[in-house]
Amino acid sequence: LEALPDDVFADRPVLAIGLVGARMASGDTTGVEPLLAGIEAALARPATASIVFDAEMHAGLPAQVAVQRAGLSLLAGDLDATIAHATRALGLLDPSDHLRRAAATALLALARWTAGDLTGAAHGYSDAIAGLRAAGYLPDMLGCSLALADIQIAQGKLTDAAATFANGLQVTAEHPGLRGAADMHVGLAEVLIERNQLDAAARHLAISSDLGEPGGLPQHPYRWRVVMARLCRATGDLERALELIDDAAPRYDTDFSPAVRPVAAMRARVELARGNLDAALAWAAAQRLTSADQLSYVREYEHITLARVLIARDQAQTHQATGESSGAVTGLLDRLLDAATAGGRTGSAIEILILQAAAHHATGNPAGAVAALEDALRRAEPEGHVRLFLHAGPAITSLLRSVAASPSATAHARRVAAAIEPVATPSDPGAAMRGPVLVDPLSPRELDVLRLLRSDLSGPAIARELHVSVNTLRTHTKNIFTKLDATTRREALRRAAELGL
Repeated sequence: LEALPDDVFADRPVLAIGLVGARMASGDTTGVEPLLAGIEAALARPATASIVFDAEMHAGLPAQVAVQRAGLSLLAGDLDATIAHATRALGLLDPSDHLRRAAATALLALARWTAGDLTGAAHGYSDAIAGLRAAGYLPDMLGCSLALADIQIAQGKLTDAAATFANGLQVTAEHPGLRGAADMHVGLAEVLIERNQLDAAARHLAISSDLGEPGGLPQHPYRWRVVMARLCRATGDLERALELIDDAAPRYDTDFSPAVRPVAAMRARVELARGNLDAALAWAAAQRLTSADQLSYVREYEHITLARVLIARDQAQTHQATGESSGAVTGLLDRLLDAATAGGRTGSAIEILILQAAAHHATGNPAGAVAALEDALRRAEPEGHVRLFLHAGPAITSLLRSVAASPSATAHARRVAAAIEPVATPSDPGAAMRGPVLVDPLSPRELDVLRLLRSDLSGPAIARELHVSVNTLRTHTKNIFTKLDATTRREALRRAAELGL
């Protein structure tokens, strides 16, 4: 089509809509508007003025133009126009036209998702998936399944998201060679990581890797790296997590979906976990984010990340960046929680409540911290969210243990607390009875290092905490690994727990 002279399309509207569809499907909107205007002009003339070989296709042009205009409007960020064009298309399309009805429905879902209407978006994607399957457009069906599962995760519906991914895998099993199986495995890994089932998540990521990027949809190259980075962070390998995120950045492709989790914000979170507050503050400054910003769903993840950065800054007593007070952070979290709760975004609400607990703890409000944490645990229990709590830092870890030890603690509170590596002091009289002892015991300084290895602190941050150089810390860590017969941080912590250290 691109090889044909432009004037060929002037009186061939069916051919022109073919070129529009090809360009839009490949993400190239060059010349699409003039082509659509030419098709509309042709439709306004008598039918005999155009060259038509397929009368049925010609009759369906008004609906197809409306679908393509909805897509253009979405790319331009005009959600009202997207909804108007897609709704008009659905009014023109025959109920038996599964493909085009699914396209219009998916565009409506995308607009609603971008606006934060996750319930409407989920319903739309479910309808689009059914239509695409009926039409036999299975790769597109799997792409919509990815979007639906992302929405379900944001809603906190981990079970529904896992079912969506599993259904997608069933389709790929029935059609060998179909692209998308790799994406479904990555999606399942993400759900499993949040539930702290790390070994199972690693298996799904390995299967996805074996299938290779040709077995994935357009988003697969960056999604695999991002979820693998989450797994590395969960296992304590923050350096590898950062490498993977940096590798994901140039591959970032949302494929029409709203960019609700920018890679740069993910990187800022890992930098925080590494103890690199300056890098996280630089990210917030570069994005021009403040606690007084008007909130939107598309930037919710970034504003939650900003709250994490500001809490860490206040804890470090460094006000060199925005100079905002702890009250401003609390206000931001209150507004974020109201918006997430109103929008049915339970996954976001749980994280915001955990940050509220951290903020209250930092300002000396233990009652407020416990209340927020208990609310987060209550909302997390139905779907088994765990990892959000374990990434919240030492203050929340300590608070979790306290809440879980209460006689009124819920089963999930105890489950989350149990996921934290247990600690026993060297003076614990029962420690020697719980298992074997070390031939070469850890020194008091090595025990100090071991306790901090349990936290989310990076190596440099631990060194600062202990007032030693990074090289000295590496020596202590190497000695700990040797004495515990471990090769990784996680293995060392597990071995230490077995020994009651």
